[in-house]
Amino acid sequence: MQSQHYAAPDMAALGREWIAAWNSHDLERILALYAEDAEMTSDKIRAFGLEASGTLRGKESLRTYWSKAFALLPNLRFDLIDTYVSPDSVVVFYQNERGAQICEYLRLDARGKIRQGSANHLAH
Repeated sequence: MQSQHYAAPDMAALGREWIAAWNSHDLERILALYAEDAEMTSDKIRAFGLEASGTLRGKESLRTYWSKAFALLPNLRFDLIDTYVSPDSVVVFYQNERGAQICEYLRLDARGKIRQGSANHLAH
């Protein structure tokens, strides 16, 4: 499906909503931002033993992953540092409750749902 072009203020607002959804710990609120066929890539997926490739596909796989994350990290909290936008994606730059800074790349589909996400951590 071809992507749509979105206005920069709308993309920045999505970034803020993404942070708010995570901080609410409401899994359904988070999942509502994602397309049914969304893909998510993170080194944490492999670390949790969910998928050796580090990429999950489909909302139900994301539900399993994030349910596990909330169980393991009950104090999980994200503090927004900034958002970077393009016509069909937003990078959410934030700090988690442990002080790590992370960039989350979120690309939208034509319906305005996140179809591709990637958590990018600082290489040490």
